[in-house]
Amino acid sequence: MNITLSLDDKLVKDVRKIAVERGTTLTGLVRDYLEKLALENACSGRKRREREAPEGRKRGERRDDRDGARGGSRALIPRESAG
Repeated sequence: MNITLSLDDKLVKDVRKIAVERGTTLTGLVRDYLEKLALENACSGRKRREREAPEGRKRGERRDDRDGARGGSRALIPRESAG
């Protein structure tokens, strides 16, 4: 996908020099940065969700809410035995 960015001329000149020094292009630098940013965001989102998970809940477990609407107790059950 192609996009258009509005950048200061001096910034573009400076970053193009950096790109040449690194053996890449301005587009390559931007692409690499955005890919890294997206990956970091995905990883931090996963860590945040793990931190915010209810205490005692482990990966691979789900809540058994079948009795939840009637006020029954909720149990954590492993996924492989959930049915």
